[in-house]
Amino acid sequence: MERQTRTGSTAYRRLVAIDFGSKRIGVAKSDPLGMFAQPVGTFDLDGLYAVIERISRDDGIDRLVVGYPLSDLGEANRMTGVVDRFVEELRARFPSLPVEKVDEHRSSREARHILAGSGASRKQRNAKGRVDTAAACVILQNYLDSSR
Repeated sequence: MERQTRTGSTAYRRLVAIDFGSKRIGVAKSDPLGMFAQPVGTFDLDGLYAVIERISRDDGIDRLVVGYPLSDLGEANRMTGVVDRFVEELRARFPSLPVEKVDEHRSSREARHILAGSGASRKQRNAKGRVDTAAACVILQNYLDSSR
């Protein structure tokens, strides 16, 4: 995850997680050391591509981690094919970035639970995109924790 900067010092590249939804796409990125997930925001497809380009330019990206929707039994469902097509588009758009699919089972439920525990009002928790961004953080944090 390290990279050389123009000045010769070492910088760390980030991991970026994507919670792909039919209406909104939640995005999170790791801190420079790859220990914690940080929310980036919720975007449409064009906004997602722009934020990936910005993070890549400003911080560097080690890999993209995409939440992969599986059923309770670990089987494909309606959204699995949609995410497969999205991942292919992502790989074509950013051929130099590795893209990894990771099980996102229950990430939205866990994100809602975390938001409820944060003390945010129901209205704040249900604001458009809040759960999507939190779910991207859950996906990324689970990935980071399992990678250690």
